[in-house]
Amino acid sequence: MERGAGGEVMKTVIIKYNAGNVQSVMYALDRIGATYEWTDDPDTIRAADKVIFPGVGEASTAMAYLRERELDKLIPSLRQPVLGTCVGMQLMCRYSEENDTTCMGIFDVDVLRFPRTNSFKVPQTGWNDIYDLNNPLCKGLNEHDYVYYNHGYYSPLCDQTAAKTDYIIEYSAMLQKDNFFAAQFHSEISGNVGQKIFENFLSL
Repeated sequence: MERGAGGEVMKTVIIKYNAGNVQSVMYALDRIGATYEWTDDPDTIRAADKVIFPGVGEASTAMAYLRERELDKLIPSLRQPVLGTCVGMQLMCRYSEENDTTCMGIFDVDVLRFPRTNSFKVPQTGWNDIYDLNNPLCKGLNEHDYVYYNHGYYSPLCDQTAAKTDYIIEYSAMLQKDNFFAAQFHSEISGNVGQKIFENFLSL
């Protein structure tokens, strides 16, 4: 169980919206003894010590859900550590080419569709490495450790790139800006590497 410096239990919130991998995130947090709540209640989210914003699905539908509940305004205003994964990361960017979707604009980069080639399957599904690790969530990891991906859109390299990977082209595996962290891969099903990332996040 995560505790603060004074011994109090640290509260982690998983943002509730139409994302498909929430149970896997819960299992990952269970494995490291974290206390968490799955909610879309703004007051509960604001009061949390850590916020996780996961996602599997399609950008425009997910953003519509967030806008209906004004979570698209709440999330960028948060001051505690926030971790977005997969579609969660993409929705934290400015814009997605997936169904011409305006996103939350936390990261100063647009999400693009992978170029079509005869040599690579899209979406990218499976294990791939991360390198040029440049953020506190990667403490204790090794260059070229492997994590699990499943996506057809990507965030190009930018000023907020915090780790890189390569599939068809080199792109951002992780982003960071201030208290906002994001991973294109699925930390919750990335084995020991993903577990270490969650541990580092909860220890911020």
